[in-house]
Amino acid sequence: MLNEVAGVRVPEGRVAEAALLVCEEYADEALHHHSVRSYFFGAAWAQERGLDFDRELFFVSALLHDLGLVPPFDSHTLPFEEAGGHLARVFTAGLGWPVERRDRAAELIVLHMRDDVAPEVDVESRLLQVGTSADVSGSGLDAFDPSFTEALVLAYPRRGFAKSFVSLFQDQAERKPGCAAAQLVAGEWVGRTVSSPLDRI
Repeated sequence: MLNEVAGVRVPEGRVAEAALLVCEEYADEALHHHSVRSYFFGAAWAQERGLDFDRELFFVSALLHDLGLVPPFDSHTLPFEEAGGHLARVFTAGLGWPVERRDRAAELIVLHMRDDVAPEVDVESRLLQVGTSADVSGSGLDAFDPSFTEALVLAYPRRGFAKSFVSLFQDQAERKPGCAAAQLVAGEWVGRTVSSPLDRI
């Protein structure tokens, strides 16, 4: 994994390495690259605005945020983001994080599928929302320097991400009709996702 893309760096140390290892092991390449790009988009957005944030907490949450979509961690009753939040709590317990910090990792993952959070209220949750929205459907891409976006996609290629991600959400919607993914699938999200400008880089 690249430690820096266009001036945006990842945290160092065993926690970040463990999160990356788990993401690489359980996500296919398209989903893994999406998770990494989501981190970089969010971190770049924060740096551009001079926002202080917990880089390690944000990195862990970004790398784990979609693992509730993969078969080993998919729940037949919980929305994928809630399943992912539970996974994050277990993962961070193994790292010895205190309860409050474990709760924060889970909270970030759950909130990335909820209404926007203001950065002055919860900066890390906002960063995950910004990062995932930019990477999935191109929402808010105009906030990023095109050279950064191009460097990021070249470093972590899409690999057919849009099509595979839409399929994952459609599966969630069919099995869990009350979840947030189902609401997105019922609207214009699918069209925006499969026509993301990132796929033209």
